[in-house]
Amino acid sequence: MFKSHPKGLIPAALANMGERFGYYIMNAVLLLFLVSKFGLSDSTAGIIYAVFYFGIYVLSLVGGIIADRTQNYNKTIQWGLIIMSLGYICLALPLFSADLNGGSEWWSILIFTCVALLAIAFGNGLFKGNLQAIVGKMYDEFEAEAAKESPEALKIAQEKRDSGFQIFYVFINIGGLIAPFVAPLLRQWWLNKHHLIYNSDMASLAHQYIADGQLTQKFQETIQVSMQAGYNFVDNLSFCQDYITVFNQGIHYSFIASVAAMLLSLCIFLATKHIFPQPAKKEAAQVVEYTPEERKAMATEIKQRMAALFAVLGIAIFFWLSFHQNGQSLSVFARDFIRTDSIAPEIWQALNPFFVIVLTPLVMWLFASLAKKGKSISTPRKIALGMAIAGCAYLFLLIVSMVNNYPSGTEFRAMNAEQLSAAGLAKEGPWVLLVTYFFLTVAELFISPLGLSFVSKVAPRHMVGLCQGLWLGATAIGNLFIWVGPVMYNAWPIQYCWAVFFAICIVSMSVMLGMVRWLEKVAC
Repeated sequence: MFKSHPKGLIPAALANMGERFGYYIMNAVLLLFLVSKFGLSDSTAGIIYAVFYFGIYVLSLVGGIIADRTQNYNKTIQWGLIIMSLGYICLALPLFSADLNGGSEWWSILIFTCVALLAIAFGNGLFKGNLQAIVGKMYDEFEAEAAKESPEALKIAQEKRDSGFQIFYVFINIGGLIAPFVAPLLRQWWLNKHHLIYNSDMASLAHQYIADGQLTQKFQETIQVSMQAGYNFVDNLSFCQDYITVFNQGIHYSFIASVAAMLLSLCIFLATKHIFPQPAKKEAAQVVEYTPEERKAMATEIKQRMAALFAVLGIAIFFWLSFHQNGQSLSVFARDFIRTDSIAPEIWQALNPFFVIVLTPLVMWLFASLAKKGKSISTPRKIALGMAIAGCAYLFLLIVSMVNNYPSGTEFRAMNAEQLSAAGLAKEGPWVLLVTYFFLTVAELFISPLGLSFVSKVAPRHMVGLCQGLWLGATAIGNLFIWVGPVMYNAWPIQYCWAVFFAICIVSMSVMLGMVRWLEKVAC
């Protein structure tokens, strides 16, 4: 599988895998961590999460510009890893305020947390797009060498680009598969050490009690079970403060693993950077004189390439808006409507990277088989198909929610056991998440790595870093609006939320299909 690809692919993928492991530890818990530590609502925490995600990707555009202008991709990537490490170190500090309801110290700690997230976002911007640009350059050189042999060898090499980015993507998800387990397991261990019992709702209930003294049945049950486990109960207020502190200390300590992962990635990158091509330096070394006619033709080609790029970026915005609900409305859906008594809601996010690892070889085999039969599917067509498959995920959730007659998330959480029984409402089994993440992951395999491949094909050679940054910038715009998921989820019967995302995917697929022939012509 790896022998027929550039030798730098695996070291680059390993460096990215370590960084993604550290990132996905934080990503798996971020929304619920903001709710549990600071007592924020799902919607407010969702806005912080969305702005953070926006920052990660829009700053990749800045990182691409820096690398292109300095003509030093390696140094930019190194600084990205270092700055991310500093951000995770800040998150690992278990800082708490005595006032859990909006005092000045509480605000200071929330601002400190946001600054740490900004550091992670900026470091990621320096790292992510530029490493992808280096991988794209590997295949440029790989194809150039094949062209010297024969047209047939060039065709084979060109077909390797998509599969190369898929392999690169698998390594990303190996880190993502393990990471979601780290924070919940450490949190569970820390709770047990303090004779407290895990309850996904308890941190929010504790904040609610501190704010207005509301004592719910779930609250009382958690106290009773904790006392049976050996907790020394004094009063409700002390219990709330202890639970919030201990619950979130375990999450803070999990960020130490993120720091270790960043440092491991840095070591791998430093040890192997000598074999990576440098896109900007290569182009800067070539000085060629062109006639006015050649310059005009080149300018026209660049305009066509950039127009094609921006067309695909527009579709990417709506895909990521829908896909990254895995950290937003799908996370709170798992918390509220899925039976997660034995498995923390955050752990379900491991389904996505698990499916990526399992399904990528099958998808690669499918594409390779079609190519051998002369029925190759172009990258733009694969992206359109991916949008249709993403739509299937939300169509499935729409049907499940309609069959169960689910209300809004807010209304569902407010009901006690008797009210739920009287209304005929019950939580669904984990199989719902399995099916949902299966569809979303297949869609991701048709869009994300192949989108990176498409960018590397159409990007003008002196703008490689910038164009990879533009892809991530489009992702940023999609992520900026992912907060609408929890808002719709908590305001309407949840099938309406899934219907909106289904419509987004189907309209995007239709637009992409309308542009396919033009995009195929530009990318060839």
